[in-house]
Amino acid sequence: MSAPDTGSGAGAGADVAVDVDDGVEFPVPAEGEVWAVGAVILDPDGQAFAQRRGPRRRLFPDCWDIVGGHVEPGESLLDALAREIEEETGWRLRRVRRLFGITTWTGDDGAGTRHEADYLVEVDGDLRHPALEWAKHTAYDWFGPDDLPRLTENRAPGEYLIHDLIAKALRDHPGGS
Repeated sequence: MSAPDTGSGAGAGADVAVDVDDGVEFPVPAEGEVWAVGAVILDPDGQAFAQRRGPRRRLFPDCWDIVGGHVEPGESLLDALAREIEEETGWRLRRVRRLFGITTWTGDDGAGTRHEADYLVEVDGDLRHPALEWAKHTAYDWFGPDDLPRLTENRAPGEYLIHDLIAKALRDHPGGS
């Protein structure tokens, strides 16, 4: 594991030390690129956290999703990851264990092409009581291997990104965080 990294730029990540495992990369967005980050969070029992997006959300309404969101201009991906985790759950990013991958996709909201970096992370906080943004999310749950089909509810046919990320985390890290 590397020395604690405090990130750079604005956001929650600049205020707290975060351990980043060796080899974990944080791409630097080029001028004009739109980036998002995602966090796969496992509990000590090896289940993955997901939250259901509200039915009025422009992208992926009423779908299960991992914690995450957009990267602000000038913000590092690490800082965005810490900020989004805290905004959406009230938890604090403690450790970034792995970069699962970078996906490039275009939503149906007219915002163009996005690049999304998804990470396996560990957090501090009361995992039984996330402080959801109830205006944006309507439910949360912890998913084990038998629950994976629920992650495709209300998704477009063939849209398996969240399902596949959580399945990979459960397969590769069965002991949780």
